[in-house]
Amino acid sequence: MKEKINVSAYAQKITEALPKGILLNTNGDKFNSMVIGWGALGTVWGVPAFTVYVRENRYTKGQLDKTGEFSVSVPLEKPVPAIARVCGSQSGRDIDKAKEAGLTLEAPEKIKTPGVKEYPLTLECKILYGQRQELSLIPEDIRASMYPQDVDGSHHMANRDAHTAYIGQIVDAYIIRG
Repeated sequence: MKEKINVSAYAQKITEALPKGILLNTNGDKFNSMVIGWGALGTVWGVPAFTVYVRENRYTKGQLDKTGEFSVSVPLEKPVPAIARVCGSQSGRDIDKAKEAGLTLEAPEKIKTPGVKEYPLTLECKILYGQRQELSLIPEDIRASMYPQDVDGSHHMANRDAHTAYIGQIVDAYIIRG
């Protein structure tokens, strides 16, 4: 069962959970979920939106580019350590994250990407716009700490690659119950 919600009423819960790790879900070639700690909830072009940031070499980026949609799953309590470990350190190129992390997928309402019952606050989003960050425009101190160039960009925990910012219109929002 899904309880429809007003996103604004849960804005504080979402923004407090974000730096602790929430899930960005995609469903291109297969379902994939990755932990994100950066994002923005707000209004863009008069519509409710959630912006996610995905590094260039991530499996998730290809999925987003292919499907033009994503869901976001937010825990109502603390993140589940086993889910955070698998979805935050393994690549969907190599494993079935739903199986390995023990995720219970919940059928979506308006897009093709499921939500995750264990992280029940769900936002279904359609991508309105994507833009690769220009590293030279980022302040030097942030660029040095977040994008060091001496790290191999192909490793799953690498951080040298720029992000693409994807602004997703929130087309549905609910809490998975039961």
